[in-house]
Amino acid sequence: MRSTQQFSVTLPNEMAKMVRTKVSSGEYASESEVIRDGLRALQARDNALDHWLRTEVAAAYDELKADPSKGRSPDAVLASLKAEARQQAKSR
Repeated sequence: MRSTQQFSVTLPNEMAKMVRTKVSSGEYASESEVIRDGLRALQARDNALDHWLRTEVAAAYDELKADPSKGRSPDAVLASLKAEARQQAKSR
């Protein structure tokens, strides 16, 4: 049984040109290798995002749920961002 599947993929001209450039430069041996590498990068990004959500975001949510006083209102966050922007503008 084959361990691969063939697909027909339609790409915008700009992406197709990028794939051809990668192959013609010798960076990749074939168009399929370029696409596979792109999919591996997408999978790595998805895994990193999932890990971040399950660890850091979930922990922050649990901490805030346990002690809501640690949170800030949207108005407080906006005021803080505006103050920081003003401070950065002054230091330029």
